[in-house]
Formats: sequence, structure tokens, C-alpha cells
Amino acid sequence: MDLRLEGNAALCTAATSGLGLASAEALAREGCDVAVCGTTDEHVEEAREHLQSVGDGDVLAVQADVTDPDAVEAFVEATVEEFGRLDHVVTSAGGPPSGPFTETTERDWYQAYDLLVMSYVWTTRAALPHLRDGGGSIVAITSRSVREVIDDLVLSNSVRRAVIGLVKTQSREFAPEVRVNAVLPGAHETSRIQELVEAAVERGEYDDYEAGLADWAEDVPLERIGDPDELGDVVAFLASERASYVTGAGVPIDGGSMRS
Repeated sequence: MDLRLEGNAALCTAATSGLGLASAEALAREGCDVAVCGTTDEHVEEAREHLQSVGDGDVLAVQADVTDPDAVEAFVEATVEEFGRLDHVVTSAGGPPSGPFTETTERDWYQAYDLLVMSYVWTTRAALPHLRDGGGSIVAITSRSVREVIDDLVLSNSVRRAVIGLVKTQSREFAPEVRVNAVLPGAHETSRIQELVEAAVERGEYDDYEAGLADWAEDVPLERIGDPDELGDVVAFLASERASYVTGAGVPIDGGSMRS
């Protein structure tokens, strides 16, 4: 299916690794000019080289902290200056620390709110005037925890839900020029999960890497965890005109693991 994204410009936050990078890669493959940001020079350079190898569009990769509003605004403006337009925004911010409520400090709550909610607010606020110029899209990468709580993830379970409220509100407020949706990923084989499984193998919890992946997929009806590219493809579809009647949606991408 031709997603008709060639020549569009997309900005992806915190997208030098993981699901953010997979989304940027999917957009690049479809012919978009793509801008990504990350927190370390090494990851930024690696992402730039990778994205340049998968698409024909231009790539902008910069170091920016999504919890710094000035850095986020500068990233948006640099993207518009580089590409001359901005059609699509994909927000990603990683995950806050795990832990139960009783071990979560007040500072943890404030930091999680800046990471997950305010980074989304700052990005979409800065991008909105440019998106409205020609009609555009916003896709927020959140988590299945916005619908079903996950043990020991009190910050993700609680704070991420504010983003879903924003997505639904913006989908009405920004219509019809800008569509706003979210994806709700379950476990995907990102570098983070690879590290966790490999560490568990070293501790003797699993016989090998494949056994660790099988354990992560134990409650997934499709009997495996996701490939990041599978999520990236859904993000690209939601950004495209092929999804022109989809807004205000939260799309689970979890192999059917959610029961709600």
C-alpha cells in the first residue's frame, strides 16, 4: 500500500533508539524527510547514519532533552528550517523508573510528569502552527499500561493516562486540520528488552536468550513479543492519508495481550 508520504516532513522525539527509531525508520522508508532527537551524541550519530541508509529523504538528527521546553522548541524550529515544512509529529519519551507506589518519591512523580506529559505538551504546542499550515498528524507512542495497569509500574500506569486525555482532547480541538492518535505498545524486542533478557540469562534465570523471550511472551495470544518495525508501520499508517478518517484513537499493538 502506498501511504503517499513521499516528500512529507516528520519530527520524532526521543527517536534515536527503540520504538521511536522504528517509527522514524518506517516514515523514512515511505519517503519522508525525518528529524529525530536523542540525549547522547553517539546515539544521535548512529540514528542519522541508519535513517540515511533506509530512505531517500533528508535526515536531521540533533541532541535534545525532551524534558527541556527550550530544547524541544528549538528542535521543532530547526526541523522546519531544515525541511521548509512540518507535516507529522511522533512523540516518544521512553519510560519512567519502575517500582511500587510505596517506594516512589515525590521527585519521581514530578520527573515522570515532565518526561511523559510535558514533553508531549511542549512538542505539540510548538509544532501545531506548522501542522495546521497544510494539515498534518500527531501520533503519541504511549503504553498498554494506559488501559491495563502493569505491576510495579505505578508511574507509567498513572502518568501516561494524561497523554491519552490530551490526545482525545486535541483530536477534537485541532480538527479538521490535524489528526491526533496514540499507539499503545506491549512488549517489543527493543535494545532495552534485549539487555534485560541477556542480563537474566547471565544471572541464570533463563537457559538462553530465546527462553527469555518466550517468558516475556507467555501471556501474549500471538505467542511472541513484537518486532519494533511492526509498531513503526502502524505509526506510519496513522500519519498517512490512508488513515484520513482516524483521529482520537488509541491503537493497541500488543499481540492481543490486553484483556480489557
